[in-house]
Formats: sequence, C-alpha cells, structure tokens
Amino acid sequence: MESSSAKSEGAARALLKREARGLRRHVLPPVFYGAAVTLAAIAGAWVIARLMARLLGHGDAGWAELAWAAVLALLGAGFGLAQERTMLAAGETARASLRGRAFARLLALGPQDARGLGERAALVTDRIEALDGYFARWLPAALLAIIGPALVVTAATWADAKSGLALAITGALYPVSMALTGIGAAQASRRQFAQLDRLAGRFLDRMRGLPTIVLFNRQAAEAAALAETAEELRQRTMRVLRLAFLSTSAMELLAALALACIAWRHRADLGGGGDPTVGLFTLLLVPIFFAPIRAFSGAYHERLAAGGAAAALAPLLDVPAAPGLLLEAMPPRVVVTFTDVRLTYDPARPPALDGLSFRVNAGETLVLFGASGAGKSSVLRLLMGFARPDAGRIAINGQDALSLRPEELRRLSAYVGQQPHLFHATLADNIRLARPEASEAELRAAADAARVSDFADTLPQGLETLVGEGGFGLSGGQAQRVALARAFLRDAPLVLLDEPTAHLDPRTEAELIESLQRLCVGRTALIASHSPALRAAFGRSIEMAAGRIAPLGRAAGG
Repeated sequence: MESSSAKSEGAARALLKREARGLRRHVLPPVFYGAAVTLAAIAGAWVIARLMARLLGHGDAGWAELAWAAVLALLGAGFGLAQERTMLAAGETARASLRGRAFARLLALGPQDARGLGERAALVTDRIEALDGYFARWLPAALLAIIGPALVVTAATWADAKSGLALAITGALYPVSMALTGIGAAQASRRQFAQLDRLAGRFLDRMRGLPTIVLFNRQAAEAAALAETAEELRQRTMRVLRLAFLSTSAMELLAALALACIAWRHRADLGGGGDPTVGLFTLLLVPIFFAPIRAFSGAYHERLAAGGAAAALAPLLDVPAAPGLLLEAMPPRVVVTFTDVRLTYDPARPPALDGLSFRVNAGETLVLFGASGAGKSSVLRLLMGFARPDAGRIAINGQDALSLRPEELRRLSAYVGQQPHLFHATLADNIRLARPEASEAELRAAADAARVSDFADTLPQGLETLVGEGGFGLSGGQAQRVALARAFLRDAPLVLLDEPTAHLDPRTEAELIESLQRLCVGRTALIASHSPALRAAFGRSIEMAAGRIAPLGRAAGG
C-alpha cells in the first residue's frame, strides 16, 4: 500500500505542476530573456577571443570588434535586468494567486479546520513565501539549464567539434551528481518544514497565552523550550544547506574538468603554435556554458523548499469546494425542521446528536436548554454549515438544507456566540462586519437596537472609537452588545444564539435578554443556553441531554 509520505509527495508534485501550467505565461518571459543573455554572451565571447588573438599577434580585429564587445555587454546587461524583473513578477503573481486561494479555503472551512492557529498562519505566510522561488527562479532556471548549454554546445561545435563534445559530456555528468545529493536534500527539507510548523504554532500559541504564562511565572521555562525548538530548526536548516553545497562543489569540479580538457585540446595554438582564436573562444564558452547550470544549482534549494511547502498546502488547496445549490433569493421567513438527526465527531466518543427531532415555525423562538455537552451547539453548527450530519434530515422551508452550499446556509442566519471576537478597529467597523454595504443610518439603527449607543455616545469619538483586538477596553456585556448589533444589521431571517448571556452578571443579562427579544421578533430563532432567566424569557424550550430530547418530554411552551 502506498505510504502516507509517498501520497504527500505525489500531492505536492501535482500541486506544483498544476500551478506551473496556470502560470506558464508568467514563467516564459524570464526564459526568453535568459536565452537572449546566453546568445549575447556567446557573441561577445567570439568578439573578445578575436581581440585577444589580435593582442597575441593573430587576426585583424580592431576598433569595430571593441565597439561590438561593448554593445553586446550592454545588451546582455539589459536582457539580464529584464529577466530579473520578469522573474520577480512571476513570483509575485504566484504568491498572490496561492495566498488568495489558501485564505479563501481557510475562510470556507471556518471552525471545521482542525489545524492549529499557528499552522494556519504559517500556511498563508511562510509556506506560500517558500513557493515564490519555485516560480520566480527554479522553473526558469530549469528550462534555461537545458536551453543555455544547448546553445553553447552548438556554438562550440561550430568552432571545434571536440571542444563541443567535451562540454556536452561534462554537462551530462551534472544531473548524476544532482541525483546523488537531491534525495537526501529533499528529505531534509521536508523535516525542516515540519519543524518550522511546530515552532510557528508553538510561538503563536504562547503569544496568545502570554498573560497566563506570566501569571504562573513560566516565562523562563517557555523561553527555554522555544529556544530548544529553534535550535533544532537551525540544525535541520544547516543539514539542507550542507547537501546543497555538495551539489555546488560537484558543478565547480565539472567546470574545472571542462576547462582542462579544452585547454589540453588547444594546447598547441594557445602555446603560440598557431591562431588561438578558436581555443580562446571555446575556453571563454566554458563559464557561459555553466552559468545556466550554476543558476539551476543555486535555485535547486528553492525546489526542495517548494516541495515541503506544497506538501503542507496540498491538503488545503486540493480539497474541492463543497457542492451545493445557491439561493435564488433570500426567503423572508424560514421554518427549520430536524428529523432523526445524528452527528458524531469522534467514533471513540458518544454521538453529539443521537436521533434529534424538532420543528421551529416561522417567527418562533426555540430555546435549546441543557447542560454543557448536551448537543446544543452542535445544532447551531449544522445550521451554519460547519458540520454535516451522519444521518437524518435537516429541512428549511421544507427543502433539504444540505443541498445548499455551506456559505449559502450562513447567508440565511445571524449568529451571536458567548465570546464574540472584536477586531482592532472602530466600533462602527466591528458592527459593519455583518454587512459592509450598510448605510450610516442602518448602522446607527443597529447600534441603537442593541443599545451599543448607550455606552458609545459617552465616548469622545462615539462609534468611531477604536477598540483593541479581542475587544480590549470593553466589558463583556459591551462586547456582547456589539455582537448583537451585528445581528441586527445582518437582518437575516434565522437567528442563532449560542450562550449569549454566559459570564454576565444578572443585571447585564436582563438588559441583554431585552435586546435579544427585540432581535427575535418576526424572525425564526434558536437559542442554545443553560440560563434559566433566558429560558423563562421565551415562550418555548426543549431540554436536551446526550444529544437528544430529554426523557419524560420535558418541554415548555407551545
């Protein structure tokens, strides 16, 4: 059976090949300019050989050849500059495309993505940066490593067949040396990237939990652990570089061998026995011949790095978009029906939902009541498209809800959780997240409905007041009101509330319940809570236990 490592390598190769095809028009210009640089260098070598022969008393080269040498040098420099610019453009295009798709996939997955926060951040930053060199340098270098030497061998063979043969043989030996070092380098690069993932994830996790680390006086221990992980990464990086240097050393050895062979071939002419123009020309072709190969060798570590990065990105980018239908129009009212719905997150644990059935009519509010772990939040996850049931049916207005794309399910609802995340932005920007195109009047109406204006109007800049990341500077009740304002601004037909009054004092909870009642008027609402006050405030509730309706029919309301 194919190993997981082989599958990972195959997925990485498929991803790189697919991206290379899509970026072909960006990769070919650097190849064109690189070939032009080689042709200018070959012509320049011929002119310089004639000038040098003239200095040794052979031929009739003069000022015209000197002028041509200057023109060809300028042409080569111009083509080289154009090549660098097109290579940078290819890398930027590749990064922008990959980062956009990776970020879109992470957003689409949402809470379904089991990766740690540090790993997700590394995917859209470090991994995609590591792929830049593959498209900007490696792909052009790989093509030029074939085209450039072929042009040089053709020119050398035209001047002297045996010199051309010597260059061709030494060039053919280089892939053998690359193969001998490449296998070990590729494995070392994959291990390096795995270690980098661990370091990035650990560092980001510790930064987020820095107050807790300081509180328990664990700063020194965590710093030592991070230093140990960083040292292991350094050692793995040095192993990759050592293997890359072996490849460079092999190339320099082959270049020296080619020079020796050609010099021996033309020893009589170079020693003063005849016209040395051909000998000088073929000797000058040796560095031109190995220049594309040297660039190929220098870019080889980019390929190794890209292989490790692509192996990490492939599971994210290769997952097809979730199938489903699009909403033709937003329904003004919705009816939600669960019929014998079952959901299991882990086969080793009891099911989160075990044959759950209920119905919420249009404009009705249902409170899902029960202890933590009863399955209340799982109901909301299913309705937001962040999970799919193992069995049973979920219907919206009588139609199968699972036939819709997950993002279409989310369009139907407004969600308020127990710990709303506020971004480092103004209060207005945090509310506008629910509907960016909303007018100022709609924004103000949502803030008034959620009673955000009660505390925002006392601030010097009102709704334009900047709040810190995570809502720093606001109390828990104020942050919850901002989240509630988002739901008012969203104006969706379905409202999903997950423990909206958790961790609030009784007075703040009572004020928030009043706002929640206004939010739920005319909308279908499901509220997951274990708060008796919230349960008493709404007309109907179902008590849940172990993923199903609690026995003895413990339900309240109609």
